[in-house]
Amino acid sequence: MSKLWVVVADQSKARIFTVADPHGALLDVGELEHPEAREREQTLTSDRPGRSFDSKGQGRHDMGTTVGPGKQETIRFAKQVADHLQAAHNEGRCNRLLLVAGPPLLSLLRESLKTSSGMKISEIEKNLGQYSALEIRKHLPKRL
Repeated sequence: MSKLWVVVADQSKARIFTVADPHGALLDVGELEHPEAREREQTLTSDRPGRSFDSKGQGRHDMGTTVGPGKQETIRFAKQVADHLQAAHNEGRCNRLLLVAGPPLLSLLRESLKTSSGMKISEIEKNLGQYSALEIRKHLPKRL
């Protein structure tokens, strides 16, 4: 029997649902939260990036990071969600996933779950995290 989990996520919260009937309502399984992803960039960094001198000449440059702190927290959260889903799959609690998330997070989840073996993964590129389970169900295929 197929054990489908529907994961509806945004940058700071992932809600996990299942269905008893392929045409039925979403049933709550649990949720994961990552409040750090909602923090302002200022609170995630302690101070400005350092500066360095050119190897030749008198120039100086900022030593910034390639990934901002907010994006880094979203990457951490995507990894946390992927690890939770992989553990559930390994324990036999789910073998199919329907990921529902906005484009940036969906891409990160896809990358984090790429190595998942034996789990069938479908995706819907929509940001539905703020809706109720009833509203989310209206945006999903009639048969899950």
